[in-house]
Amino acid sequence: MNFPDYRPRRLRRTESLRRLVRETRLSVDDLVYPLFVMPGNGVERPISSMPGQFNYSVDKAVDAAARAHDLGIPAVLLFGIPERKDAVGSEAWHAQGVVQKAARAIKKRCPDLTVIADACFCEYTDHGHCGVLTEGELDNDASLDNLARAVVSYANAGCDVVAPSGMLDGFVGACREALDEDGHTKVAIMAYSAKYASAYYGPFREAVESTPKSGDRRGYQMDPANVAEAVREASIDAGEGADIVMVKPGLAYLDVVRAVSDEINLPIAVYNVSGEYSMIEAAAAQGWIDKERVVMETLLGFRRAGADIIITYHAPYAATLLARK
Repeated sequence: MNFPDYRPRRLRRTESLRRLVRETRLSVDDLVYPLFVMPGNGVERPISSMPGQFNYSVDKAVDAAARAHDLGIPAVLLFGIPERKDAVGSEAWHAQGVVQKAARAIKKRCPDLTVIADACFCEYTDHGHCGVLTEGELDNDASLDNLARAVVSYANAGCDVVAPSGMLDGFVGACREALDEDGHTKVAIMAYSAKYASAYYGPFREAVESTPKSGDRRGYQMDPANVAEAVREASIDAGEGADIVMVKPGLAYLDVVRAVSDEINLPIAVYNVSGEYSMIEAAAAQGWIDKERVVMETLLGFRRAGADIIITYHAPYAATLLARK
């Protein structure tokens, strides 16, 4: 048999050769670690559907952020679980809210750690939707007014980045205008530009108690069937002043990550969401998968699809594995 002159297997023969020609690199620099913050002191409450993840009081959230920082993780993403919920989610912009307190404390402990505040209302409203309801439907423009209040409050607390996530029309422009008018021209916006109405969010909704009391979010989050719409959404957000655009979830939407990455000349984030995390943890606990390899293969897949930033609950675990290499 006559073999071709070029044999691809030559460059797969040893680990050092594979490293030398590797096309896609995964680094701790790519990772963002989400943290859930709740009222109280000394609280580290396990989230049953997300093994290894916790609802933290501010003091414990600071400790978790510091551990992430020590591992080289460059950023944390804060979600708040308020003491009180109401129809408009007013605790989201309260100066002494849990996210605001956590942001100030984390920046004091780790000044060079990037603090990102998720800016949504589902965990702050008593109905579980992402803003103000009018006759049972999400009122886009009334919700924008409250979103502007929230992002300014997060910026006042020292957050480096705000991340509006409610899929409201015009939400990036409203945030940019409010931040600039308040003098926060240096605060960046990471837009949840393509956030799908996904079943992968289930464990997160347990963690922050944000399941809607009635209806669902398909009227404002995206249809999982659509790709071109995601590119349009990201383009709109870029035009309104987004600094980073995001696709959420990740694993079932790698084609969307690629499509957005190919079209948008901004850093692309992907959210490796709670359901994706929990499936890996559950399968690993049963001994059905090699957790180390599956976690790293999953994160590498996001990078290969075009993501520059990966928001993942596996960030500390992955950072530890990367440090061994």
